Amino acid sequence: MKSIRIALAQMETVVGDISGNLRKILSWIHRATELKADLVCFPELALTGYPPEDLLLMPHFIEKNLKALDELAGATRDIYAVVGFVERQDDIFNSAAVLGEGRLLATYRKHFLPTYGVFDEDRYFQAGRQALVLELEGVRVGLTICEDLWYPAGPGRIEALQGGAQVLLNLSSSPYHMGKGRAREQMLATRAADNGVFLAYLNRVGGQDELVFDGQSLLMSPHGEVLAKAECFEEEMLCFDLEVTPVLRTRLADPRRRKEKLFEEGHAQGLEVKKLKGLPLRDRLPQAFILHEPLGLEEEVLRALVTGTRCYVRNNGFQKVVVGLSGGVDSALTAAIAVQALGPEAVVGVLMPSQYTSQRSLEDARAVGRNLGIELLEIPIREIHEAYLGMLAAHFTGLQPDVTEENLQARIRGNLLMALSNKFGWLVLTTGNKSETSTGYCTLYGDMAGGFGIIKDVPKTLVYRLAGFINKREGQDLIPRSVLERPPTAELREGQLDTDTLPPYEVLDPILQAYVEEEMGPEEIQRRGFDRQTVLRVIRMVDQSEYKRRQSPPGIKITPRAFGKDRRLPITNRYRVE
Repeated sequence: MKSIRIALAQMETVVGDISGNLRKILSWIHRATELKADLVCFPELALTGYPPEDLLLMPHFIEKNLKALDELAGATRDIYAVVGFVERQDDIFNSAAVLGEGRLLATYRKHFLPTYGVFDEDRYFQAGRQALVLELEGVRVGLTICEDLWYPAGPGRIEALQGGAQVLLNLSSSPYHMGKGRAREQMLATRAADNGVFLAYLNRVGGQDELVFDGQSLLMSPHGEVLAKAECFEEEMLCFDLEVTPVLRTRLADPRRRKEKLFEEGHAQGLEVKKLKGLPLRDRLPQAFILHEPLGLEEEVLRALVTGTRCYVRNNGFQKVVVGLSGGVDSALTAAIAVQALGPEAVVGVLMPSQYTSQRSLEDARAVGRNLGIELLEIPIREIHEAYLGMLAAHFTGLQPDVTEENLQARIRGNLLMALSNKFGWLVLTTGNKSETSTGYCTLYGDMAGGFGIIKDVPKTLVYRLAGFINKREGQDLIPRSVLERPPTAELREGQLDTDTLPPYEVLDPILQAYVEEEMGPEEIQRRGFDRQTVLRVIRMVDQSEYKRRQSPPGIKITPRAFGKDRRLPITNRYRVE
């Protein structure tokens, strides 16, 4: 009976922290050895963290990663390991190192280098050309890295058909967005079934700037059935025993695949089969499959936001965060997520009422602070605002009040938050959502002033859903019901409502999704049932606000297309959709 025990180390790494990543990998190798695994696997670029971006242009960075790999090899005398690293051979490659017997045994280079969306790998790496199959204890394991498996005719197919791999292993650092987990799982099921192999998929977890990684590492059967699956957004060692006889049965039952194998062997090139020495026999109990259930949308998104916040704040050395509490749903949700990510002792809420702040808003903001158990500060801004107006009065003579006077309030609040940040070293969290950022319904150097935007990529309608979900999950109204039920307002003038400037969010958000994420034109969007003039007005607002978005702080990507690296448009741009 041909069998192998594989451990998938679904771990969090930090870009640039090569020594820290090394220590962590060594500890996970020790854990896998205790589990009596034959092979332990680590994510794509686990040594350097992903994505390292222009660190890859620094020769000393590459060298340090190679020295760490040498140290790592020495820890693999009783186990084999596959680890993502940056390989240097005349050029650099996104590679997987096969370690064992205390040394480097083989390397696999990533073939397909994504250069779309948030990815820019072709800027740095050269593509690999050779497939690699490892043979251990009579079991053949083909290696791939992330994007390689998204291509049906990629190296995994060569490894399965020509190299006889019964298991395909994929090392990934695949960022999260809503819906990606399901699409990825469907793709993996197709690859497993098409190639008649077990498929072991390993993804990292944690956050890196605007990206968050969901993990969801798994094992697929040759029929595309999920046999084992790790938890979302959590570190976990997924360890399982594979008895590969079902692979032969599957292949014998499929004559089409056997004919494809003959065709591939006649046309194939660039395959290495590396035979590994057998490990000493170890008495071990069978390892049961672990299968975590999928999360609902709201829970999944909240975990992504919590993970991204925790990693950004802690990995950048901040001990506390500060958020302006307005009594509205955006600031309440931002504070609630920060508390879940960092603990209430690390979050400070600041109330900055003006003459236009209602008593209801003030009471709601205080209630949010009390419910979350955070420190609250109150700094009224009316006197500061009036002082500004007095200084500007001579220069504004004969001009009617407009958004200038309104935006002064937002900028005063931004100044106060930044003063607290400077004095105490706190990170300012902005509270703008994707609906506002898309349309420019925000104030430069005002509510946009800060260091990190937790809900920057969350549409307003989803903000309400997440807030309601938190209350339901906690069994109490952490976010007061009045916050969820009152019409949204910036409260920068008497009687102001968001709908004075924007369409209702139930109308706005689907239009934004169609235009920003799906690249639809006005005619296509109109066919979805929206008024043409409303569609054109929204598109104009989006197009005219690019200069604002360029000056916004980073925030967590949760939609298929976020502003920033995902959507790159020129600021100086005369093209207009009509």
